[in-house]
Amino acid sequence: MMDNKPEECSVCYNDYDDNQLRPRTLPCGHTFCSQCIDNAIENGQLTCPNCRAEHAATAATQFPISYAVEAFVRKLKDIQLTQKKTVPVKKKLHSLVQEQKSIISSLITSCEEVLSQLGEYRGQLGDWKTCHLQLQDRLYALVEENKSAMQLLELEDTSVVDMTTQGEEGKTQLQAMLGSLDTGNTAQEVYTTIGTADECSMKVEDWLQKCQELFPNVKTVHTSVKVQETIRETLEMMTTETGATADPVHLVDSASSIMNKVQEITGEIPQKQLTVEDLRRMREPIKRLVEAGRVLAVQEDQDGRRSARITLQDGQLFLHPLLRQPTPAHAHTLQESEVVGVLEPSCTLAFLDLGWAGSTRGRVTIRLTPDTPLARQFVLLCTGQRGYTYRNTKLLWVWNKGQPGERVGGGDYESNDGEGGAPLLPDLQGRYRESGRAGTVWALWGPGSPWCAQFVITTRDLQDGDQLPRVFGYVVSGLDVVRAAVNHSDITEVTVVDCGVVLPL
Repeated sequence: MMDNKPEECSVCYNDYDDNQLRPRTLPCGHTFCSQCIDNAIENGQLTCPNCRAEHAATAATQFPISYAVEAFVRKLKDIQLTQKKTVPVKKKLHSLVQEQKSIISSLITSCEEVLSQLGEYRGQLGDWKTCHLQLQDRLYALVEENKSAMQLLELEDTSVVDMTTQGEEGKTQLQAMLGSLDTGNTAQEVYTTIGTADECSMKVEDWLQKCQELFPNVKTVHTSVKVQETIRETLEMMTTETGATADPVHLVDSASSIMNKVQEITGEIPQKQLTVEDLRRMREPIKRLVEAGRVLAVQEDQDGRRSARITLQDGQLFLHPLLRQPTPAHAHTLQESEVVGVLEPSCTLAFLDLGWAGSTRGRVTIRLTPDTPLARQFVLLCTGQRGYTYRNTKLLWVWNKGQPGERVGGGDYESNDGEGGAPLLPDLQGRYRESGRAGTVWALWGPGSPWCAQFVITTRDLQDGDQLPRVFGYVVSGLDVVRAAVNHSDITEVTVVDCGVVLPL
C-alpha cells in the first residue's frame, strides 16, 4: 500500500527527525524510525512490522540510514513552505538550522562508517604483514639450509681434491717403477727397485681403500639432494606474477566499502558466509579456499569444538573425520550437520586411506548399501560424528591368505588390538544381502556381534558352498591397495591413515 505520508514513521506516526527518529531501511526494503526499530528488537531478532520478514539485529544503528527518505522529506517540507504566503523569519531560520544539522549528522554517520572500515582494513593489513614475516622466516631458513648444504659440499670437494692429488702422485710413482724394473743392471738394484715398488703399491692400495670408504659422504649427498628438492618445490609453487608486474585490477563499483573492494581484489569471500550451496557451485574463489585447506566443517558440543577438513581431489569433495585440532588462520567454516545432511543413504561413498612403512599407499573407496544400520554406523566412524573414528586404527587379521575367501579385518576403534569395536547404534539388525565375491565389506561376526564396529573386506571370491556373510558395502576402487596390504609382511603395521566420506555436491 502506498504511504501517503512519507515524512511519518508508519509505526509511531511521528515525523522523522535527525536524532532518535531518523529513518532507517531494513534488508527487506521497508523504512521505519530508529526508535521503533530498537523497540521491536527481541532476543537478537527483528520482525519487520510491514512484511514480517525476520532479520538478525541487536540495535537500530546496524541498519543504514535512508538518506533518500530524509531528502524526500526535506523536499516535501520545502514545497509546503513555499506554498505559504507568509512565513515568519524565525521559522525560516529554524528550517535552515535543521537542514544544516541534518547534513552534519549525515556526514558524522558517514565518517563513523568509513572509520570502522579503515579499522577493519588496518587489521587485515596487520594479518598480511604477519604472514609476510612468517614467510620471510621460512625463506631465511631455506637459505640457511642451502648455505649448510654448500658448506658440506665444499668440504667434500676439498677432500676429493686432496685424495685426487694423492692418487695422481701414486700413479706417477707406479709408472716410474715400471721403467725402473726394466733398467736394473744388477740383482741388488732389481731387489731394491722391487722393494720400493712394493711400498708404492701398498700406498696406492691404501689410497684405493680410503677412496672406497670416504666417498661418497652419505650425509653430504643426502643433505644436498633433499635441500635441492625442497627449494625446487618451493620455487615451483611461486608465481611469476608479482605485485609489481601483475595487471591492475579494475573495480566494478568504486563506491563500495573498503573491505568489499579488498575482497574483490583478493577474490576472497567474507568469513562466516560460506554455505553448502557455495560448495555445490564451486566457483574459483571457493575452489582456492578448499585447495588451500581453509574450509572446515565444525561441530560444537559440551566437550568443546572439533573440526573436519574438506578437500578437493580429482574433481571430488571429501569430508575427513572430526578432530580436535587448531583452526587455520582465516578459515571458513560450515556446520558439520549441514555438510553431512547432503549425504544420500542411497549413494553414500566412504573412503579409507591405507598406509604402511611410513607412507600412505592408496585410497579404498566403498559404496555403502542403502538404508542398512551397519552402513550408517560405518559413516559415523568415518566422519567421527560420535567422537570415535577409524582414523589411526590398524588392520589386525588376515584369513585364508592366498586362498579362496581371503579377507582382512580391522576397525577396532576402542583398543586397536581386536578386543574392542563395540556398536555405536542400539539395533543393527536389518535386511542385508549375502555375497561372497571379492570387494564385499561386512561386520565381524555379523550385525549382532559385540564387536560389530570392526569391519572385514573380502579380497578373493569365496568358494561355492561357503557360508556367505551379510554385507553392507562394496569396494568400488582401491581393492588392489587392500590386496597389497594383505601381502605385507606384518598386517598389524598397516594403518587406516585417514578416512571420511565423499560429498555428492
